[in-house]
Amino acid sequence: MTSTLQPATTTEAVKRPGRWLALSVLVLAVLLVAVDATVLGLATPFISEDLKPSGTQLLWIGDVYSFVIAGLLVSMGSLGDRIGRKRILLGGATAFGALSVLNAYATTPELLILARALLGVAGATLMPATLALIRNLFHDPHERSLAVGIWGATASAGTAVGPIAGGFLLEHFWWGSVFLINLPVMAVLVLVGIKLLPESKNPDPGPWDLISVVLSLVGMIAVVYAVKEAATHGISWQAPGAGLLGAAALYWFVRRQLTLPTPLLDMRLFRNRGFSGAVLADLLTILGLSGLVFFLSQYLQLVQGRHPFEAGLAELPAAVGAVAAGLVAGRAARRFSVRAVVSGGLAAVGLALASLTLIDASTGYPLLGTALLVVGVGAGFSFTVTADVILSSVPKEQAGAASAVSETAYELGAALGIALLGTIVTGVYRGFPAPAGTPAGAHESLGAATEAATGMPADTAHTMLASAREAFVDGLSMASGVGAAVLLTTAAAAWVLLRGQRL
Repeated sequence: MTSTLQPATTTEAVKRPGRWLALSVLVLAVLLVAVDATVLGLATPFISEDLKPSGTQLLWIGDVYSFVIAGLLVSMGSLGDRIGRKRILLGGATAFGALSVLNAYATTPELLILARALLGVAGATLMPATLALIRNLFHDPHERSLAVGIWGATASAGTAVGPIAGGFLLEHFWWGSVFLINLPVMAVLVLVGIKLLPESKNPDPGPWDLISVVLSLVGMIAVVYAVKEAATHGISWQAPGAGLLGAAALYWFVRRQLTLPTPLLDMRLFRNRGFSGAVLADLLTILGLSGLVFFLSQYLQLVQGRHPFEAGLAELPAAVGAVAAGLVAGRAARRFSVRAVVSGGLAAVGLALASLTLIDASTGYPLLGTALLVVGVGAGFSFTVTADVILSSVPKEQAGAASAVSETAYELGAALGIALLGTIVTGVYRGFPAPAGTPAGAHESLGAATEAATGMPADTAHTMLASAREAFVDGLSMASGVGAAVLLTTAAAAWVLLRGQRL
């Protein structure tokens, strides 16, 4: 579905001065979130050594941010449509910077989990606001495609900057420093954004329904928690109970949106096949990728023995590929077709993940680097085009809510991916055969095993670590296979759902 905006609006948008400078401010917010998400993986071994979290706590540190942000994105996107996207973006960026300090100086696993959760509250304001402002700054389809490509390329660049900057900081400072790199970006965003960003909001938004906000938050968090519990501990009363609570809350949320005169989320958006297909593709794609992203840094450091900075550089091909693909994705989609670009990109990612099922502790970098490059190119094409499809499918007044749906799919996919694929890695790892005298904590995570080895006799420690690393790689290989199956299935579904879609 193409944009329904009037030609006069397009002309006005083309003539509007400063829109590209405003875009440069918006991408700073994207950079902020992308850097924060990627540095955590590198810092995980150091967090394990310092705070000594259990394996379950380590997973919560990794995914609680996504849990909270997934539950609040729709609410915050709708709030931005009501009170002003510039206002909520700048307020959220300020809170994000302040909460980054709390993350940096957390002294216990519990405090770090809480700090990550609060960071999710602030982060929920950023991504929907940036995409919604792009929708209102760029009405011309060609300009909007380029702007979305730059937006996506910046997010991908952040995935490169994060590991490299984080690796440098981890080699010279303590793990909390990786969160403090948010502060200068936040300061520039707020100070420059005050002057350059135009305010935009729905002129007739209606009230912000707090009951819908609570239902959305409870529903999302409960459903993801249920999946996590079932995957980690099997079927017990907690998982079905949480699942039923979440399903009931989401059902009530949908029913309420259908009856409210001004809903928090207009459910009629999902009647558009292109919109629904793009959202589903985003969710399943990131689900299949997130387990790899979360555990790859641990593989590079704890299995292959790379230093943090070297591990960050090793992940660079994925970001380079995504940046390059994002900048040309819109043009490629108009030349070939939306579904060809999205499905082709997802199939390429699936095949790259399948190749990673062959890795072992001594796998050379040519295989890893090539697979990461293909993952980046495929994801860059897919995510950029689906974001453009979602934005072009809705009126500009609903841009915040639509963007929030897109980001909710992304964050929900990340949370589910870490919970499901992460649990595969952890489950396989915990069963490794250990020599007598191995502490029980060594079975919680590879980081814990590495730390435990320092207090063991040399021969016993060597045997234990070799077994632990082999089990970790076996789990990562299995998770990559599951991710490949998810991506290839998603590619086939996108080919059907995005039939006839145009930008």
